[in-house]
Amino acid sequence: MKRGKHYTAAVEKLDLARPHTLAEAADAVKGAAFAKFDESVELAVRLNVDPKKADQQVRGTVVLPHGTGRKVRILVLTRGEKEKEAQEAGADYVGSEEYIKKIAEGWTDFEVAIATPDIMSEVGKLGKILGPRGLMPNPKSGTVTFDVTKAVGEAKAGKVEYRVDKGGNVHVAVGKVSFPAEHIVANARSLLGELLRAKPGTAKGQYIRSMTLSSTMGPGIKIDHATEVAGLKT
Repeated sequence: MKRGKHYTAAVEKLDLARPHTLAEAADAVKGAAFAKFDESVELAVRLNVDPKKADQQVRGTVVLPHGTGRKVRILVLTRGEKEKEAQEAGADYVGSEEYIKKIAEGWTDFEVAIATPDIMSEVGKLGKILGPRGLMPNPKSGTVTFDVTKAVGEAKAGKVEYRVDKGGNVHVAVGKVSFPAEHIVANARSLLGELLRAKPGTAKGQYIRSMTLSSTMGPGIKIDHATEVAGLKT
């Protein structure tokens, strides 16, 4: 794959051969960023699990202490008195039938969808549209709930969902290159801590195989994952 001159110049600034601490990697990613937009910073973690096995699915949520750096448009699907609660909590879109109809017609201009349990029989019909986009409300991620205020508040505060893919990898944005390096590190460590807590009981051997930190356009920086994991356990 041919790389552009900006990417090549960014790589030349870095020592990609050795593993880095998260703090070093955050500084390196920020220093090598070259895009004209505020690139996202992503932590990629390769896990020693078999996603084909139901008891080795790794999935959950984490509230990043410094948020994601992006404005999150929130849709709350509900009716009755919960509509007012959702509006007061700061949801961008609130309603039931009108939004269910819009989604069925292809509308997905939001980043988080929250639904109250009493409406899920209707929302469930939107699975083919919302599921592939990662927008389907789910009790496990706290987006199917009657506690609308809490769900909206967490989404605005930087709550993100993680899920292992078919290759055993988890990819989550942990900030922007405009963030102070220490905020990127704190977000990344919060995610790593949640992944460790979510370790399946049936997972054998070394659970975390590798970690890299990268910006949207930049190269991946190898992380000394053993040191980072040890630091969280002490």
